[in-house]
Amino acid sequence: MSIIVNATEITDAHIQAEIDRALAAGHPDGEHMRDSAIQELILRKLMLDQAKTLGISAGNDEETIGTLLDTEVKYTEADEAACRAFYAQNSDSFKQGEMAAASHILFSLGEGLAASLSKAKAEGVLAELLKNPNAFAAMAREHSTCPSGKEGGALGQFGRGQMVPEFEAAVFSTNAGEIAPELIETQFGYHIIQVTERKGGDLIAFDEVKERLQAYLSDIDARKATQAYLADLVRAAQIEGYQLPGFFTE
Repeated sequence: MSIIVNATEITDAHIQAEIDRALAAGHPDGEHMRDSAIQELILRKLMLDQAKTLGISAGNDEETIGTLLDTEVKYTEADEAACRAFYAQNSDSFKQGEMAAASHILFSLGEGLAASLSKAKAEGVLAELLKNPNAFAAMAREHSTCPSGKEGGALGQFGRGQMVPEFEAAVFSTNAGEIAPELIETQFGYHIIQVTERKGGDLIAFDEVKERLQAYLSDIDARKATQAYLADLVRAAQIEGYQLPGFFTE
């Protein structure tokens, strides 16, 4: 069945040309590409018809549509109060990523008596290190079963989600420069952990994000206003042979 928009037919050739244009612009191919092309053609036709009705004309169709939307779509720039409210309600989105650097000494779990001996040895080393933290690297080279032991136990820098949960919880609850006061048991064994660096996780100041936040919120309002404007054009149009999605027709 043909698609007719305000008495003008959208042909298969038009649709294929729009698909080709989208692919050339780098849009991914997919099962919904034909629908996207049809919707684009319908909306473009409605906007050009409206521009003609209002006597709006520019150098080409894209410029004409741009002028139409600039003229007809009304929205309010987000003010500081709106930005502060969004900032307060979404504080987690404005935190810098939390990072840490740590070293560890790993003792294998073992089985039976070997497990008990391994844990006892780890507890003894931990007790010594809590008294003399500066000996950590030497103890790691002597006792750790992890390859990092050769480097004094250093694991480098990492963020949340990169280590097993028990290890991560211990690291991010220990201050930089300190040794976790308890052995940490994971699937890999018993760990003595020394946190060497902690950073991030701090809330970015409002003034640092104010301009970007204002642009973001204003863009959302502009998109909503444009959507409402297009919905009005769709409701006033005569379209046959294709049903646009509900948000255009409600």
